[in-house]
Amino acid sequence: MLTIRKSIADAIIAHARAASPLEACGYLAGKDGQIVRFFPLKNVDQSAEHFSFDPAEQFSVIRAIRSDGLTAAAVVHSHPNTPARPSQEDLRLARDPNISYVIVSLAGSEPVVKSFRIRDCQATPEDIVVSREQT
Repeated sequence: MLTIRKSIADAIIAHARAASPLEACGYLAGKDGQIVRFFPLKNVDQSAEHFSFDPAEQFSVIRAIRSDGLTAAAVVHSHPNTPARPSQEDLRLARDPNISYVIVSLAGSEPVVKSFRIRDCQATPEDIVVSREQT
């Protein structure tokens, strides 16, 4: 199960909408089983069908996550024109079975956010719980 603060879920959707018609991408960082930060990254492919991180930006974000005492819990990206399910390319490129892969679909009238665990090119759906902010 992936637990995401509402403000972060909203930020992921806003990032996807802002990048559309291209795919958006980024990392979700967590602590104590909850996603607490979203790190949007630039899609250097500038494509509506796939994404790639800029390696320097990616490593900078990973360093920031670690220095904040967080863990990289998920890779997030959008599908501007297709459902929120991993494409064949997503399955092939998912290298870390220990993280979640979150996909935001903008194909319908409302955004759809889904999470998956991917191991050996096989995707398993994962529940997402959107939590209220801690006060």
